[in-house]
Amino acid sequence: MISTVLFSAFGILLIIGAPITVALGMAAMAAFMSIGKDVSTLVQIAYNSVNSFPVMALPAFILAGALMQGSGISRRLVKIAEALAGKMSGGLASSTVLACLFFGAISGSGPATTAAVGMLMIPAMIKRGYDKSYASAVTASSGGLGIVIPPSIPMVIYGVTASESITKLFVAGVIPGLLIAAGIIGLNYFISKKKGYKGDEEDWSLKNTLVTIKEGFWALMAPVVILGGIYSGFFTPTEAAIVSIFYTLFVGIFIYKELKLRSIFKSLDATTWLSGRVLIILFTAQAFGRLLVQYKIPDAIAAWLLALTGNIYIIWALIILFLILIGMFMETLATIMLVTPVLLPVMTTLGVDPIHFGIVLVMCCEIGFETPPLGENLFIASGIGKVSIEEISVQAIPFSFVQIIAVFLVAYIPGICLWLPKVFGY
Repeated sequence: MISTVLFSAFGILLIIGAPITVALGMAAMAAFMSIGKDVSTLVQIAYNSVNSFPVMALPAFILAGALMQGSGISRRLVKIAEALAGKMSGGLASSTVLACLFFGAISGSGPATTAAVGMLMIPAMIKRGYDKSYASAVTASSGGLGIVIPPSIPMVIYGVTASESITKLFVAGVIPGLLIAAGIIGLNYFISKKKGYKGDEEDWSLKNTLVTIKEGFWALMAPVVILGGIYSGFFTPTEAAIVSIFYTLFVGIFIYKELKLRSIFKSLDATTWLSGRVLIILFTAQAFGRLLVQYKIPDAIAAWLLALTGNIYIIWALIILFLILIGMFMETLATIMLVTPVLLPVMTTLGVDPIHFGIVLVMCCEIGFETPPLGENLFIASGIGKVSIEEISVQAIPFSFVQIIAVFLVAYIPGICLWLPKVFGY
């Protein structure tokens, strides 16, 4: 009865167009009332969901990412990436991927990475002769690296929801993130060669590259300081988020001297809005998830899957396809908080490491950023490139396939994401 009320209310609210936060919260409330429980219990769940030390990392990483744009760090990271791409075919597009990789190692957000890099790189690619839709598609596809490359806001959410080590998740996400980036760069090379998108043959030189790296040294040190501190155990991910804020403020005000008071207030405004949105989703999803676990709904799903097949590879395939599908329609953070209590117990029953499952889940959510109808990165890139969502979506399909292959590789070969944590002793 409880599962019927929970899922029926949730489904009906989604169909009539209610926001995911409202649908989760109202469904949980309806389920509580159906079994005669005091709805005030939800208030306690709300408090417990945000009364967590790791949750403090969320607004801090969001603020750090917002400050990067005003401080001049993001612009210098893009210049370094462009210099490294050099003469190769499609070099400017490849530098966009590298820039997303660098910026993602600071911001932890897919849309923030797409916006910060896209504002600089999409116009530059169009000016160099790239098709508008292709330039926008490469940026939208690469922007999702912001949630796979650590630090990652969705990984923090998964770690809190699954009660797993966030540091271990961050370490485990490095190789999968690099794998996706390599896949996008490789595909871009072949497409660019076919379309005649050439690199910077006239301007590129080793001397200019070294000068650019020297000029952007403090920008390049940002991910080194943040990730180095986490991996060495010098500070926790939450403490790293605070360090990243002070590092950005110091570099932006005293070294680059570009961060103004107006930019700081603008960053605080964006952080307040986004943090509040995340915390509300966290509250409602925790209430929903608690009911799922309490009434053993994941156990029923596990039994159904095992009755369907005992082959772990087939189960992985079904779950990956399900996650990609749900990611097309649901926001990333809501997806993680909704499916974790349902699917994590199923996968651990089958012997899957929770860290392994978390990385695959985040990678599937990353694909959702570039697939309609939700596709947040598509909308951002569309606005910057002044091209329709439909045109970008068509150009993004090959990159989505490359990323799906990467997801299956990580799912079927656990060592891709679990090897590095073992090396670091986690």
